[in-house]
Amino acid sequence: MSMRERSGCPISLSLELLGDRWTLLIIRDLVFAGKKHFREFLQSDEGISSRTLAERLQTLQDEGILTRSDDPSHGLKAIYRLTEAGIDLLPVLATLGAWGSKHRKADGHLARIADELAAGGAPALERMKAALRAEHIV
Repeated sequence: MSMRERSGCPISLSLELLGDRWTLLIIRDLVFAGKKHFREFLQSDEGISSRTLAERLQTLQDEGILTRSDDPSHGLKAIYRLTEAGIDLLPVLATLGAWGSKHRKADGHLARIADELAAGGAPALERMKAALRAEHIV
């Protein structure tokens, strides 16, 4: 994934990193599904290829959104964790989820989760960010 910046616009800069389908889905899986291993990301319903996953994980590491560390319980596995910059994407995910719940044919159960998070506003987001920090910031 090329990270050549085309302008100084904050929206454009953000989209250059996060604007493809897979990047936010990887972050979604870290935030909402508790996934931390490569194989777990591969098992997501959307069906990302291993090559695309490896490329996106590397880009997210390079850009300071994720960290990668060895898994002490398994020598061949790595653990991916969110950084503070990654955790700060929670409101973006919550807003996208609420929009998708309202304007797309979303799964009813998942739509309710998105709606509840959005309805909780800033306090709910801050509680969830605190929980993510406890889980991901080592």
